[in-house]
Formats: sequence, C-alpha cells, structure tokens
Amino acid sequence: MASVCCSPPPMPCRRPRKFSSGNRRIRCTTEERQALFRRIAPVYDNLNDLLSLGQHRVWKRMAVSWSGTRKGDCVLDLCCGSGDLAFLLSEKVGIDGKVIGLDFSREQLSIAMSRQRLRTKACYKNIEWIEGNALDLPFSTGYFDAITMGYGLRNVIDKEEAMKELLRVLRPGSKASVLDINKSTRPFTALFQEWMIDNVVVPVASGYGLKEEYTYLKSSIKEYLTGKELEQLAMAAGFSNAKFYEIAGGLMGNLVATH
Repeated sequence: MASVCCSPPPMPCRRPRKFSSGNRRIRCTTEERQALFRRIAPVYDNLNDLLSLGQHRVWKRMAVSWSGTRKGDCVLDLCCGSGDLAFLLSEKVGIDGKVIGLDFSREQLSIAMSRQRLRTKACYKNIEWIEGNALDLPFSTGYFDAITMGYGLRNVIDKEEAMKELLRVLRPGSKASVLDINKSTRPFTALFQEWMIDNVVVPVASGYGLKEEYTYLKSSIKEYLTGKELEQLAMAAGFSNAKFYEIAGGLMGNLVATH
C-alpha cells in the first residue's frame, strides 16, 4: 500500500550544516571527492560496464530487490550517480510511486536527467533528482518506504552519521539496501581484488585519462568496513536488524538494514 509520503514534494527539514573551522579538513576532503566524481562522470557508465563485464547491472537489481520496494512506495536512491538504481526503483514503484535520486555531484545528476529524458516509460517520470549531502538529508523523519545506496557509503566521510541519517528518514519497518565493493576478510579474495585494481581497473581507467582517480579505489577499499563491521555500524545507528551478503564471489557485498 502506498505511503502518504508520496503526496507532497520533499521539503528540507533543516538548514544545510555549516562547517566550523574545526571541520575545515573534512570540508576540504569532501570537496576533493566531489571534484573526483566530477571528473569521472562523463565516462562513469562506460567504465562500469567495461570493468564489470556488465555484471554491475545484476548486482544493482539484487540491491533493489533486497530493499523491499513495492508499488506505490516513496523511495530514495542515495548517492544515485547517473541513476541506474533510481531507474530500477521507478519500475518497482510504478506510476503511483515516487523516487528521489540524491547525489552531491551536479555532473552525475545532469547525466541522470539526460538519461531520464531519453526514456519513454511512464514510470520514469516519477523520478526527481536532488543535489544534496548524505550526512544532512533534506527530508523529514520517516519520509521513505525504502532506501538504496550503491557505491556511496564507502566514499562518505562520516559513515556513522550517514547510517544514522538513513535510519532517520526511513519509515519504521522499512529497509535500507547498501551495495558496494566488499572489503573481504579472506586473504585470497583481498589479494585478487588488489591484483584486479592494479592490473585491470587502473590500466583501463588510464586509457580514459583517469589513472589517478581510479588509483584512489584501492585506498578507499582499505579504509572501508568489513561485512561484520557494517552490520555492527547499522545496529549501533539504531537499526533493529542488519545482514550483510557477499556477492560476486565475495568481490561485492550488500548490507540490508531494517528499521
């Protein structure tokens, strides 16, 4: 059954956070990451297809399925990028539902809007794109029936705060589905990931002039959390249940957290 959250347009529930001088380092890092994704944006989709041999589309469908999204729902795709998950969600919620795609990269959102204009299905018209901060979501408490987040949590500065924001804007009983590269605890899988990044990902990205941007990938995985740590993070944020699933032979992972 459709949630009442789909009736009004999303309205900011609080003012954007202002950074004090004590947060200057964090602000700079955020701006650097925005610049990185701005440079990647024009070739992001092509590289995803090439580097995953198209398998990222399967993983994203799995993430949407795990979110529990149903017809008529009002849902959020956080760190939406060029919109893959948002388009899949719109097919799930149908013409009576609502999808919000939020990202901090204006360039990625521009590509998402361009892709939306080229699609003819009526359900795709239910997507709204918003430039925003995953640590300070401009939505009221309990606004969404489900949330997806694809390849975004790993790149957020404060993962604890991001998880708390996911919980805040979710309706009680609903789920957040978080897809990302898996930080494996298995030595062979971890070594294979590193080999793939050094010998496949970075060389291919170099062909697009993005060697530096994709070299960052290895450090971002090292700084990320294991599946067990992600479950603990979700529970500490206040979710009632959290389960991490390894997929793609342990190279990818999906956290399913229930409010």
